[in-house]
Amino acid sequence: MIGSVMNQTQAKRWRISPVIPPSVQRQLTEFHPVVAQVLYNRGINTAAEARLFLEDGTLDANPFDLADMNKAVARIRQAIRNQEPIAVYGDFDTDGVTATALLVQTLRALGAIVEPYIPHRVEEGYGLNTTALSMLAQDGFRLVITVDCGIRDLDAVADSVSLGLDMIVTDHHSVGPILPAALAVIDPKREDCRFPEKMLAGVGVAYFLADALLRVAHRLNEPVALDSEDLLDLVAIGTVADLVPLDRPLNRALVRRGLKVLNTARRPGLYALIEAAGLRPGQVNSTSIGFALGPRLNAAGRLESASQACELLITHDLSEAVTLAAELNALNIRRQDETRLAQIKVRELALTELEGDLPLIFAADRSFPSGLVGLVAGRLAEEFYRPAVVIEVGEEECRGSCRSIPEFDIVRALDECADLLIRHGGHSQAAGFSVRRENLFDLKDRLFHLAEQQLRGQELRPALMIDAEVPLEQITLELAQALSDLEPFGHRNPQPLLMTSNLQVLDARRVGKDGAHLKLTLGELGFRIDAIAFRSGEQMDNLPRRVDVAYHLEVNEWNGRLKPQLNVRDIRPAN
Repeated sequence: MIGSVMNQTQAKRWRISPVIPPSVQRQLTEFHPVVAQVLYNRGINTAAEARLFLEDGTLDANPFDLADMNKAVARIRQAIRNQEPIAVYGDFDTDGVTATALLVQTLRALGAIVEPYIPHRVEEGYGLNTTALSMLAQDGFRLVITVDCGIRDLDAVADSVSLGLDMIVTDHHSVGPILPAALAVIDPKREDCRFPEKMLAGVGVAYFLADALLRVAHRLNEPVALDSEDLLDLVAIGTVADLVPLDRPLNRALVRRGLKVLNTARRPGLYALIEAAGLRPGQVNSTSIGFALGPRLNAAGRLESASQACELLITHDLSEAVTLAAELNALNIRRQDETRLAQIKVRELALTELEGDLPLIFAADRSFPSGLVGLVAGRLAEEFYRPAVVIEVGEEECRGSCRSIPEFDIVRALDECADLLIRHGGHSQAAGFSVRRENLFDLKDRLFHLAEQQLRGQELRPALMIDAEVPLEQITLELAQALSDLEPFGHRNPQPLLMTSNLQVLDARRVGKDGAHLKLTLGELGFRIDAIAFRSGEQMDNLPRRVDVAYHLEVNEWNGRLKPQLNVRDIRPAN
């Protein structure tokens, strides 16, 4: 029944991690006990492992270990020597936009004639398309380099040959059974690729192509006013935004070092974007990327053209950067409003179709904005803890976006529906596709069948993995700062989730637009602390007098004063 689904989604399971054994605790005595517990939860058992995890790390990976890198560098250098126009064909999300800007900046520094091309989400959809490639060929381009796309676009790459184009595909998505017939295909997930990190973001792959080009130029004493380090601010943003694993040494090194570059705000566009987001250089972390910078860069591609975001990242003109950043900020506000409205409509439609405890949410309608279906699918997957598929229905072609749960690999499910799809791609938890309208109901039936098979018998309720239970008196500024050393946070290295039990609600009020958020003061035995629960304003009327809270411990700055604050992820009645 619908009610049973709703009841399940309201109550999360709290799972507290096993307490660190004394033998491991003795290995980690140089760290705060709560930090030691979190490190143990991440599989780190010795001081040497902990120091390696916490240090900046090295970027000594050899880019030429990526399959086809030599071919790609040779062809690009030939194009630079001959002044052949080069197009960098990217994707419209944050990973694709940062990758496009990174490669364009590098190629221009090397003396190339190069222009970015990012397809329009609504008019062209995800990935390579022959119409765009034909237009590039007509405009005189002879070399096209893809970033963050292309690995599954076999037909479009094949068509490029008849158009007189040489193609270099750089991507990080899962490789299909056949590689595209490009001049070079650089993807760390290739079976024959010996590069040590398989889980790079698209911007990470683009970075190592740029690094290879710069290494060759420096080795030949060619004048280049650019170092690989100058590109790491873009790598940090794209890597965090694309949710690649941040428990892996190379990804951690890319983001940690990239955050240092990002906080110098040497790039005019990022300086302007940081200011527009209400942040300050020197205080940007991975959370800032995930909740402030990334969404603003993404908003352009969701509602208009991602070219705006790309131009922001490339421009050297501060006044132009300020204008573009203001435009992205306005687009992000509009994106938030439209997402809220779309979510209400999709949720109503989903509820009318939830007959019994169905394993998957599938909602399709002509009015759904294609740029927002991914966001709405994510909200539905989070609320109902089901894989969610949200589709904008077109006259002939429909575009959909999927968000999933750990128990269901959505891109593998789409692979099993490939005969019904025009194109598809993505990751286990997030994917996109295009489908002809006449195949829509067959797709729905097959996805329901696959989800039913794989999820049968499982308890589909979200679980909160609690890192440690902390008494109120131990929640200090020192602990918050010690936990921040575990940055960068993201996929596979989540921000530590703590819990404190049996707190008295001393004050509560709704804040934000339409009272969407809940501001709390919690305390016990003379101790008190401020807390904020985002998107939880509706809990105000049913708030118990005493509560248990699960939260991220953060540092809040107000009027130059620092103090700890709880970013509440869940509230339940005490006891």
